[in-house]
Amino acid sequence: MRRRTQMILSLLIQLLTVPSHLHARLDRSQDNSLTVPNEFRVGVILDLGSWVGKTIHSCITMAISDFYAVNSHHKTMIALHTRDSKGEPFQALSAALDLLENGKVQALIGLEMSIEAKFLALLGDKANVPILSFSTSPSSSSTEYPYLVQITQDESAQFEGIASIVDSFKWRDVTIIYEDTDEGREILPYLVESFQDKNIQIACRSAISPSATDNQILEELHKQMSIQTTVFVVHMSPSLASRLFLIVKRFGMMSEGYAWIITDKTMNLFRSLDWKVIESLQGALGIKSYIPTSTELHNFTRRWKNEVYKDPTIEVKHLNVFGIWAYDAIWALAKAFERVGADTPAAMDDQRTGLNSVYLANISVSEIGRKLLNELLKIRFKGLSGEFQILNGKLASNALEILNLIGKGKRRVGFWSSTNGITKETYPSGNRKYGSSSNSLETIIWPGRSATIPKGWMMRMSGKKLRIGVPTNSEFKELVSVDRNPETNETTVSGYCIDAFNAAMGALPFAVTYEFIPFVGDNGKNLGSYNDLTYQVYLQKYDGVVGDITIMANRYQYVDFTIPFTDVGVGLIARKPMDNKNMWIFLKPLDGKLWLATAACFILTGFVVWVIEHPINEEFQGSLAQQIGTVCWFSFSALVFAHRERLLSNLSKFVVIIWVFLLLILTSSYTATLSSLLTVQQIQESKRGYIGYHSDFFGGQRFIPMANKVNFKDDRLKPYTSPEEYVDALSKGSKNGGVDAIADEIPYIKVFLARYPNYDMIAYESTSSGFGFVSIFF
Repeated sequence: MRRRTQMILSLLIQLLTVPSHLHARLDRSQDNSLTVPNEFRVGVILDLGSWVGKTIHSCITMAISDFYAVNSHHKTMIALHTRDSKGEPFQALSAALDLLENGKVQALIGLEMSIEAKFLALLGDKANVPILSFSTSPSSSSTEYPYLVQITQDESAQFEGIASIVDSFKWRDVTIIYEDTDEGREILPYLVESFQDKNIQIACRSAISPSATDNQILEELHKQMSIQTTVFVVHMSPSLASRLFLIVKRFGMMSEGYAWIITDKTMNLFRSLDWKVIESLQGALGIKSYIPTSTELHNFTRRWKNEVYKDPTIEVKHLNVFGIWAYDAIWALAKAFERVGADTPAAMDDQRTGLNSVYLANISVSEIGRKLLNELLKIRFKGLSGEFQILNGKLASNALEILNLIGKGKRRVGFWSSTNGITKETYPSGNRKYGSSSNSLETIIWPGRSATIPKGWMMRMSGKKLRIGVPTNSEFKELVSVDRNPETNETTVSGYCIDAFNAAMGALPFAVTYEFIPFVGDNGKNLGSYNDLTYQVYLQKYDGVVGDITIMANRYQYVDFTIPFTDVGVGLIARKPMDNKNMWIFLKPLDGKLWLATAACFILTGFVVWVIEHPINEEFQGSLAQQIGTVCWFSFSALVFAHRERLLSNLSKFVVIIWVFLLLILTSSYTATLSSLLTVQQIQESKRGYIGYHSDFFGGQRFIPMANKVNFKDDRLKPYTSPEEYVDALSKGSKNGGVDAIADEIPYIKVFLARYPNYDMIAYESTSSGFGFVSIFF
C-alpha cells in the first residue's frame, strides 16, 4: 500500500513539474481495482504547422485512446510529450535533446524528414532510445542505425516497382526529375540502380530546387525537349510537384506521346493537391502505398473525421497514409511496452554517453532501450494499414497501387508487389507466375486522352516535317502510284513501297512526321529519271526518297540506302506453252519408244522371275490364268515395292534388285521432267531469238549474264517501257518481231505475273540488291 502511494505521488510530481504545453496527457478509464499502470514516456516531434503533422498527431492521440480502451487490463501506459519542430531540422534536434535530457522519454516518434531522422538516430544509439521515423530514406540501414525504426514502406521497393512498370511497357530510356535537396540527392542512386537492374537507361537526370522560380522550371523543361525520351519519373514533394505539373501542362508536355510516372512522395498526399494541379495530371500514372479496405479502417476514418471537424486548426479533412501508419506504430509501441513489463523502472539512469558535446554529454542511457527495441521488432499484428511488421528496421512492404489519374481523381489499374509483380488484383488466385507485362494492367488513358501506349521516344525536329520524294513515272502502280485530284488539287500517294515505308516509320520507338512530295515540276510533269530523283537527296532538297528505287553502286556514291525491303535479283519471264492444258501431258516426259521399252521390261522381269520361282515356289504355281496374273502383278507391284510374293531363289532376288534399281532411276527422271513441264517452261534455243528488258536499265548490260545462261546472244536485246509492251512482245515471239523472254527485277516480275497469269518466271539470278529507301549520309 505504501509503495502504491509512493507511485501515485511520484506520478503527480511528474505531472506538476512538466509544463502542460510540452506534452499531452491522455485519460483512460480505470477499473475498480487500485492498480496504477506503469507510465512510459514517448516523445513526439512533428511539424504541427503542416496538415500532415496535424493528421499524424491526431491519429497518435486516437491510437492511445483506442488501445487502452481495448486493453484496459494492461499494466503499462504511454504518456505523450509533444514538441513542434516547425519544419526545421535544428528545431527537431533541439526538441529531441530536451526530451531525452529533461523528459527522460523511452521512445521518440515523428521526424518526417530524413535529415532529422539521421541526426536523431545518432542520439538514439547513444541513449538506447528507439526512434520511430516517418522518413523514407533507403540508405538508413539497421546495421548503421540500430535504434532507428522506419514506420513507412521502404522506398527501394517502390523504385523496384516503378522499374518493373517501365520495363513492362518496353521503354528502354527514362528521364528522372527529382527535388534538389539532400534527401532527393541521397535517394537518386537507389532509383537509378533499380532501372539499371532492368537494363533501362537514364537519358537525363533533372534536379529542381524547391526555391526554383517558374522560369527556372520552364528552362529545365526546355532541356528535356531537346532529348528524345518522353518517359518521365517524378520524385518530389507535393508542393514542388504541383508547380512543376502546372508548367508541364502549359508547356504542352502533358500531351499524346508522353508518359509521366509519379512516386508515392506525391501520390500518398494526392488528396491535398489543388484541383488545378489534378487537372494538369490527366493521363499520368501514380504509385501509392496500398492500404487494404476493412471495416476497422472505415470506422476509424469516420471517427477521425468527426474529431477533425471539431478542430478548426486542421484545414484538410482527408486522412492520409502517414496517419494510418502512425496509428499502427503506436499500437505496436504499446504492445512492446507491455511486453517489457510493468515492473521495469521507467526512469533513465545517470550514465553518461562520454560525448564531448555540451548538450549530448548530459543525455542519460535508457535501461530498457535495448529490450524495448527487441520487443518492438518482434511485434506482428493486423493493423489499419494491413499486416504490420518491422523487418530490418523498416516497415515490411505491402503491395503498391498503380493509379491512372483521370477526371477529378484517380482510377486503380493494377498492383505491384515483390512476390507477384504486376497484377490486376491485390492477391491473384491460382498458381500465377510473376507478372511483368503491361497486359497485367487495366486499360490506361494516357496524356492527351489517348489509349495508345506511348512509344517512349519522339524525334525532335522543331516541328519540321521530313520531305520524302516520290517517283511519278513508275509503270507498276502496284509498287508506287501518285494520283492528283484536279478538283481539290490534292495528291494521293499509295502502293506497296509506300505501305512498307509507313509500316517501318510506325514501328520506330519514336514519332516522326513526314510528307510525300512527288518528283514533278510546277506543270505536273516528271522532272527526271530515278538517278535524278535520288540525287535530290544529296542536294538536300529532299530528306529521303521512297519508291521502287533499286540499290545500286553508283547511287551509293552520294546517298545512303536502307536494307532491301523486297526480293533481290533479276529474272526472266516467258509465255506458258499451251501444252500444259493437254490431259495427256503426263505421257510427255517419255517418248513412245521408251514407253514401249519400259512396258517390255515389266513383262520380261515378271517372266524371268516366274521361270526361276515356278519349280520351287507354290506362289508362282497354279492354273495358267493364275500364273499370268502373278507375273503381271509382281512386275507392276515392284514399281511401288508392294509385291507380296515371297521369293525363294537367290537368283530371282538378284533379278528383282536390278529391276528395282532401274525403276528408281526411271521414276526419278519421270518426276523431274513432268515437274519441269508443269511449272518452269524452257525457252527454245534459237539463233534468231530475242530477249526484252526495261529501257531504264542502262542498255540491258545488267541482264547480259542472265541472257547468256539461256543461250541468248548479247546483241539480241530489245528495250520496252511498260508491262503492256511486255505482253505484246511476248505474244508475238521472236519470229514475229517480238521476244521470247523479258528480263526484269524480281519485284516487277511478281507484279507482272499477278496481272498476267499466262506467264512464268523461268530463270533467276541475284544480280541486283532489291529496293531500298534513300536517305542522306548520317
